[in-house]
Amino acid sequence: MTKPFIGGCACGAIRYETSSEPLVESHCQCRDCQKRSGTGHGSYLVFPRRAEVTITGEAKEWRVADDNGNEKVHAFCPTCGTPVYLTFVAKPEPIAVHATSLDDPSQFNPQLVTYGIRGHAWDTIDSSLQKFERMPPG
Repeated sequence: MTKPFIGGCACGAIRYETSSEPLVESHCQCRDCQKRSGTGHGSYLVFPRRAEVTITGEAKEWRVADDNGNEKVHAFCPTCGTPVYLTFVAKPEPIAVHATSLDDPSQFNPQLVTYGIRGHAWDTIDSSLQKFERMPPG
């Protein structure tokens, strides 16, 4: 059995847990992730089914459209402001959690980089990772 993925916000008001395996673990260099993280990218574990992730606490949400006009719903703690997870209006099943929200961030094992076209030279990411200019197909 795999070690569960457990995490939450900085103040502990929002917690999540799942025994699911991620579909993908990635870094995203889109401008939305850059602005939200305050760095050059965001890092995520995407799980296949939101229903298999237990979330406690009440998150605040805000929506933003990606380059294709698809809405992403960002969930963050209203107390400490920590971004915790996001969902996708066009694909309601998957849920992405922020890698740094894991209690054990060493569980994050990035496989690829999305929106590499928006990356900055000062945001050095492992060059062995597969890099996509935008979102990969499928």
